[in-house]
Amino acid sequence: MDGSITKDQPIVEITDNINGDVKNIAEKEETGKEMVPPVGNSIHRSSSRPQLDLSGAAIQGNFEERDPTILLPNQSDDISHLALDIGGSLIKLVYFSRHEDRVANDKRKKSIKERFGVSNGNRRSFPILGGRLHFVKFETAKINECLDFIHSKQLHRGENDNAVIKATGGGAYKFADLFKEKLGVSIDKEDEMDCLVAGSNFLLKAIRHEAFTHKEGRKEFVQIDHNDMYPYLLVNIGSGVSMIKVDGDGKFQRVSGTNVGGGTYWGLGRLLTKCKSFDELLELSQRGDNSSVDMLVGDIYGGLDYSKIGLSASTIASSFGKAISENKEIEDYRPEDISLSLLRMISYNIGQISYLTALQLGIKRIFFGGFFIRGHAYTMDTISFAIQFWSKGEAQAMFLRHEGFLGALGAFMSYEKHGLDDLMVHQLVERFPMGAPYTGGKIHGPPLGDLNEKISWMEKFVRKGIKITAPVPMASPRTTGLGGFEAPSSRGDTLRCDESNLNVGVLHLVPSLEVFPLLADPKTYEPNTIDLADPNELEYWFRVLSEHLPDLVLLAVASEGGTDDARRRGDAFARAFSAHLARLMEEPAAYGKLGLANLLELREECLREFNFFDAYSTIKQRENEASLAVLPDLLMELDSMNEDTRLLTLIEGVLAANIFDWGSRACVDLYHKGTIIEIYRMSRKKMQRPWREDDFDAFKERMDSFRHKRALLFVDNSGADVVLGMLPLARELLRRGTEVVLVANSLPALNDVTAMELPEIVAEAAKHCDILRGAAEAGGLLMDAMINVQDSPRKKSVSTPLMVVENGCGSPCIDLRQVSSELAALAKDADLVILEGMGRALHTNYNARFKCDALKLAMVKNQRLAEKLIKGNIYDCVCRYEPAS
Repeated sequence: MDGSITKDQPIVEITDNINGDVKNIAEKEETGKEMVPPVGNSIHRSSSRPQLDLSGAAIQGNFEERDPTILLPNQSDDISHLALDIGGSLIKLVYFSRHEDRVANDKRKKSIKERFGVSNGNRRSFPILGGRLHFVKFETAKINECLDFIHSKQLHRGENDNAVIKATGGGAYKFADLFKEKLGVSIDKEDEMDCLVAGSNFLLKAIRHEAFTHKEGRKEFVQIDHNDMYPYLLVNIGSGVSMIKVDGDGKFQRVSGTNVGGGTYWGLGRLLTKCKSFDELLELSQRGDNSSVDMLVGDIYGGLDYSKIGLSASTIASSFGKAISENKEIEDYRPEDISLSLLRMISYNIGQISYLTALQLGIKRIFFGGFFIRGHAYTMDTISFAIQFWSKGEAQAMFLRHEGFLGALGAFMSYEKHGLDDLMVHQLVERFPMGAPYTGGKIHGPPLGDLNEKISWMEKFVRKGIKITAPVPMASPRTTGLGGFEAPSSRGDTLRCDESNLNVGVLHLVPSLEVFPLLADPKTYEPNTIDLADPNELEYWFRVLSEHLPDLVLLAVASEGGTDDARRRGDAFARAFSAHLARLMEEPAAYGKLGLANLLELREECLREFNFFDAYSTIKQRENEASLAVLPDLLMELDSMNEDTRLLTLIEGVLAANIFDWGSRACVDLYHKGTIIEIYRMSRKKMQRPWREDDFDAFKERMDSFRHKRALLFVDNSGADVVLGMLPLARELLRRGTEVVLVANSLPALNDVTAMELPEIVAEAAKHCDILRGAAEAGGLLMDAMINVQDSPRKKSVSTPLMVVENGCGSPCIDLRQVSSELAALAKDADLVILEGMGRALHTNYNARFKCDALKLAMVKNQRLAEKLIKGNIYDCVCRYEPAS
């Protein structure tokens, strides 16, 4: 499905592309008019990707709760949940949250089973999860807040009275007695360098967009090849600087360093400017002009470059050099200029020494981290400039999104059975929930713990008239926890010191996610079609999502009965998601590499965070019932055709039915023009070739000459889309002897059909069709007692199976680098992939290539996308056939 809403043109302009006029639509049914569905039962689902059970997993039988997480496989019950890196200014905390919602989830399973009245067949509906890995920061000066947070979540409770917490950093020694006194736990102190390297190795191997470059205020994410990762140079800039050559897991050595580091900058800066904190000093540098303090090449050569040796006039010849010749005292220099000169002097020298060390050792990659970096854009820019300058552009500085947590993460991994060793990048999913409340430049307590706290804070913002703009980055020294709700604005075009701060989300470790095995080249696969690095594209899609928000809130609230509680949650969701959009508009790379699929999934996750699990449940049920009522007539019509005519009619039917999309403004407006069936018939009647992309003839030729063994049909919307479009196509493939697997969302997203809902739809359709009945029974979808065939008696022959599998996600789009292990297993014997709908075939995977035959079908329901992608218009159709690579 589309996942977007546009107001590109009046709905009557559908005639421009479906070759006719929208006239005399029959009298509307009341249900066809409703924008807000009547109150109905909603299906409560978990807030993250569903997972399959792993043999050996420690948390047997638990299901995912509402808060974001990272799953740890093969984990034993006596593993601690907590590790710390206690520095001089910040405490970095990594903790693992278990799931103790067994009773609630058992009740939920029972209620859904009763509602659907069908077995799960060969598919798991509520996969087993282990937990989540959280990243939190506290100011060391407020260590009691950290202790209170640990106590409130009972993170220090082990299986016996001799609880031990792993920790690194100087504070592990300094505060050991305090932890014993307040929490009754002992601190097991881990070597700092061991932890740094272990944390760095894990992040580079396990997180896809962990590393990035930073030049002139612009971040670009770098994908690290795991087979060519070592060796690399890890430059840790704390008070001093350590340069560590990393050759593998547990294989490293300190090869160089310097005593001129972050402590030098802070110490000299405090003496020269009277600043009281490191961050105040950095803030000063943003307003500085180092040319008033530093001697530049142009000062020596009359404002000219020294081009013979490649030095521009603006190159620093001598840091603080002007202070020698000018008759001034320190009071005569601006503190801002001193701070900037000092920052550049130290950053450039660290960059030079790092590059020369890497050059001497033949190392290609240099990663920087530590207290001195802290996500500050200007600091990263100066180091990047130094590396580029001294290497003559042959090397580049790289940074890590989680760099502040290397030590804490490494300490966590020092537990004997931490469970992180064998993780692959496709098994990690990062979520960005709300974090610590942040207003007026100050933190108001530890990270928010539950839904009521989040809603209460949102309401406080409203009462105080505070504009909620965006979550404050995790890396900001003024924050504790996973972001906040207010970000200071930049002044003019000046690069703010914290402008490149990166939000650090919660890592969901999902051992059951796998790479889709039919991708032709997983290493080069990029799911997103639209490049949001283009500011114009970014602004457009943000506007689309913002315009959709009021309608979405109305539907979400109605799906929960329209209660006062639902309205409170709806308002809080709207403000929280608006804050996310504002944050990303200001800093598009704040949450990692950003694509349209990421935005749409962020919206769905935000809905679930506020306990809205299926905003379109009533709409979907109503549209399914209406479509199933006319399915028998459609099947009878199809059966009267010859095979060639029938295949074309089926493809036309898929494209025509794809018009039903509650993610598109133009399509939503259609619901005011007629009933579902009337709109479908109108759309199908106007469906004339050639389509904008029309490979039907090539597809038909392949179908005539080859019988596919197994087809994977990635379905899109509920209602007519799946019932009158994809299900008849699946029936035709079954008739031809091809096994069919219907691939649907694991979790609700807009009006997309889910793998939980499909068996009920298939069961209803099977009442009127022997082909579907036999196939569904062969695929394990039906129980005999449920079906009362109303036409011919059941045939005894063994049918080609029809199966349903969840795709592993809950978004209108799909990233085929992370699919459920069930889907991956079924894909291994598949030789045909059919992707249907805008979200799965256009917004994502339009450029994807597969090892097998692939057919991409969609009606384009967004004018901008139509113009950009296929040089067409809204309601143009795509039938794109690609033979096996």
